[in-house]
Parts: sequence; structure tokens; C-alpha cells
Amino acid sequence: MDGASSPTTAATRVPQVRVTIEVPRGGFVKRDGKGRIEFVSPLPCPFNYGAVAGLPAGDGDWRDAVVLGPRLPRGARVAVPVRGAIAFVDAGSEDLKLICSPRPLDAAARLRVGLFFAFYGVCKRVFNALRARPGRTASQGWRTRPSCHPQPIEETLP
Repeated sequence: MDGASSPTTAATRVPQVRVTIEVPRGGFVKRDGKGRIEFVSPLPCPFNYGAVAGLPAGDGDWRDAVVLGPRLPRGARVAVPVRGAIAFVDAGSEDLKLICSPRPLDAAARLRVGLFFAFYGVCKRVFNALRARPGRTASQGWRTRPSCHPQPIEETLP
């Protein structure tokens, strides 16, 4: 044997992205890319929330990403595997949320993330109404194998 590792197939590779943390787990303040306060939440964020710079989203911002695991400091940049995504519509614009974790997600983690975004959708709908931002706002549930490019997601988790 020559010591070479076995080839990795496209089906077993997990795409990675580099996420810049904007709201640490437990944080209340969401800032924009320039550091200005965009939103103050009445509840702490249960996950590290950030964005993938250079990867545009349907709403004109950088693609949103959640990083599961321990609290990371605001401004941290982490390379992490994409384990799935939540399809989300914000004021009528596609706003896919990448769900990232160093480890594969179990059913409990998928449930927590799914419930969070269902609740987030309700809160964001109220926020958009107060700001007179028309259009549908809602979580559309889990997707798996999300592309890191603006292409459709292939499959929906049960």
C-alpha cells in the first residue's frame, strides 16, 4: 500500500464555509456589516449567528449562517461544515440560513433549530409589519445538502 488515503466522493464530502460571527450565542444585539446596531432582541440568541462574506443571499446581504456549539466571540471567523439549511423568506425575498456544525446534527439539534426559525419567522413578520415591509415572511423548513451558490437546494429533510 502506498499510504494514499481513499478518495472522497462528492456524496460524502461536506461543504465548508467561513462564517464571521455577528451575534454570539447568548447575545442580544445584531449589528450590520459596518458594526451599526441593526436590532436588539428581547431574547438571547440561542446560537452563534453570522454571515458568509462574499456569498450573496437573495435579500442583498451576505448569506446568513448559524454555527452550533459553544459561544464564539463577535468578529470570530470560523471554517465550519454546512450540515443543512433553513429555507426562509423575509418580506418576500429568499433568505436561506446555512446551518453549520463541526459535528453531524442529531434529531434533537434539527428540532431546536427548526423551532427557533419558526418562532423567528413570527417575530420577524411582526417586525416587518411595524416597518411597513410588505411580503411574506416565514420559515419554510429544513433543507439538506444546500449549495453554497445561488442554486436550488436538492432535498428536504423529513
